[in-house]
Amino acid sequence: METTVKIKHLKQSPTKIRFVLNELRGCKVNYAINILMNSNKKASNFILKAINSGLSNLENKGDFNQDKLVISNAFVDGGPVMKRFRPRAMGRASQILKRTSHLTITLSEKN
Repeated sequence: METTVKIKHLKQSPTKIRFVLNELRGCKVNYAINILMNSNKKASNFILKAINSGLSNLENKGDFNQDKLVISNAFVDGGPVMKRFRPRAMGRASQILKRTSHLTITLSEKN
């Protein structure tokens, strides 16, 4: 069995989410959940939410074994960027980019 979970418009930059996601790619789901529960990164909450959503999707589809599940594909893309401005010296303004992300995680059974 396989399921894909997409979470869009996360209020964090893709590079910060990728930092946590690179540790989990290819890991078993139970191991990944343990790492995310003990992590102090904001991105770990988003990734944990996606994994739990994928597990509930598989539970609704039918019979599956959680011990055999792995994170087969996981990536994050950039979403829309909000542009803000901050006043600077001598009447100038500098741009602030508030980045968002689109997270995609695929859970599948290892054969």
